[in-house]
Amino acid sequence: MSALTQLFFRSPKNVGIIQGTPSYEALSNFDEYNNELRNAQYSPNGNYFAFTQPSFVTVVNPNDGSIVSKIELKDCFDIHFSPEGSFISTWEKPVKQESGNYQDNVKIFNVISGELIGQYSSKDQSGWKPDFTADEKIIARIFNNEIRFYEVNKSLNFNKHWSVLKIENVQSFKLSPGKNPTIATFVPDKKGRPANVSVWNITAGIKSPICSKTFFKADSCKLAWNSLGTALLALASTDVDSSNKSYYGENNLYLLGIAGSYDSRITLDKEGPIHDITWSPSAREFGVIYGFMPAQTSFFDARGNLVKTLPPSPRNTILYSPHAKYVLVAGFGNLQGTVDIYDRLDKFNKVATFEASNTSVCQWSPDGRYILTATTSPRLRVDNGIKIWYASGKLVYNRDFKEVNAVTWRPRPLEMFPAIRGLDENPAPHQSAIDYVLANPTKSTAGASKPKGAYRPPHARGNGAAAAPTQSLYQRELNSSMGSLSMNGSSSSIGSTATGAFKARPRERVVPGAQPVVEKESKAAAKNRKKREAKKAAAAAVDPSEKPASPAPKEEEELIAGGVQSLEEKKIRALLKKLRAIEQLKMKQAGGESLEDTQILKIKTEGKVRGELEALGWIEE
Repeated sequence: MSALTQLFFRSPKNVGIIQGTPSYEALSNFDEYNNELRNAQYSPNGNYFAFTQPSFVTVVNPNDGSIVSKIELKDCFDIHFSPEGSFISTWEKPVKQESGNYQDNVKIFNVISGELIGQYSSKDQSGWKPDFTADEKIIARIFNNEIRFYEVNKSLNFNKHWSVLKIENVQSFKLSPGKNPTIATFVPDKKGRPANVSVWNITAGIKSPICSKTFFKADSCKLAWNSLGTALLALASTDVDSSNKSYYGENNLYLLGIAGSYDSRITLDKEGPIHDITWSPSAREFGVIYGFMPAQTSFFDARGNLVKTLPPSPRNTILYSPHAKYVLVAGFGNLQGTVDIYDRLDKFNKVATFEASNTSVCQWSPDGRYILTATTSPRLRVDNGIKIWYASGKLVYNRDFKEVNAVTWRPRPLEMFPAIRGLDENPAPHQSAIDYVLANPTKSTAGASKPKGAYRPPHARGNGAAAAPTQSLYQRELNSSMGSLSMNGSSSSIGSTATGAFKARPRERVVPGAQPVVEKESKAAAKNRKKREAKKAAAAAVDPSEKPASPAPKEEEELIAGGVQSLEEKKIRALLKKLRAIEQLKMKQAGGESLEDTQILKIKTEGKVRGELEALGWIEE
């Protein structure tokens, strides 16, 4: 990590900036800001850092902590920088005036001078932020069924717009990046009319879209431009799934090119929700995680052609590194927190796998060599803290907090950092990471992913001796000599299982003072018993010299009718058959073979099957 790399953290009563490796030391001049802090953020180019206090919005230089401007403003709850950091917008709690109108609670200030240049009213905190073009010359905002454009000069007059785009029922829009910005708009389906996503040129008189796509099943839509502003992904969603297969509604993904040369629906080969979409910084590729768990991760080029599909796994987050060399695929939220790192420039070869449980924030560092994971409040009220991992999966920094509300890297231009050719084999960890690993050896899984092998039951796993050749449950049952098992004084032969033979456990229950329970003999058992007694009587009446040369069959074999001694043993054999099938599925899974959802559910029943066997009086040797 370059010395230019920083990250900031915000807790309820403190804000701080930490320098990157090798120091990880807090910047001076930040310890004094310890009043109530509602929000804090960097400007998109990383030149400024702002945070709110009950009566002020303070903008500082993150290089040394010196104050750039201090804006007197009460009850500011949210802030937002323009793309180049020249302006800062603020949102205050809306207050209704005597006239019945709300006061202007959205204000835009010049960052350096702190001068107010424009203001308007927005009752809702969601969607209040003014959207600037990349060159900061135009501001766009929705007003009723119009998108109004305003020129940004020394002052902003929101009562006089520069241009207007009238679209009935327009719900959202997104300005594109790049030197020639365009605007994408979304209109949901309503009263039988299809939903619509359109792309428009920003001109003084906007009349018709460059390209447009209509479709049904869209209550809302996430619009995502690539970094050049040449292609748009539209993730359309419904609140309710008409097929009742998903609690989260239905999703469909569409791709539009601004030249109008293509617009299509992205075909996904697995049913279920779309968990995440992201563009590569190169603007030539995007990744999608979709489908019921275990989810599928696929990569497409800028025209929607499939490039690569990863094996199904429980993942819901995908992030490209700034240089687009590495791809992070992880499962956060209600998933385990496993993070996989792939080398995109080496045919998606897996570089590392590590565990980052309870992660609510995950980001690549600006130099593309480190990964920040954090547990923040109010997402989780316990185990709040920051961890920094090297891209090889090694933990290099850890810091715990009683409560931390926000964490992020300082944005830096990519040209400040050289392209990555390879990773250090042994990056030096901070002492905090060493202490954490020593204190939590099982929680700090790091390094390259472990090679997969065949599943071994617990009793057959390595204990210092050479491992025996792996045998499946079925093979061991065939090779076993049908081990003898005792049950209520009689013996029978039951096959051994994947973890060894089973033997009977005494199940007699005695109530003090009560007569012993006498089991009633079944008709079939009584008939067999009479046959055996008749044979014995006949054999006793025959002269020894007239007896056949061959020995009489063993009593143990005569006790078995049709190969099963009782209903209890029938059930045991059926359960053992289920256990064999479960182990075969485990071996397929360990070998990297894809399993169906029903097969995964079957594996999860192993504990139940073993519990039923134990309840029937069989225990594992």
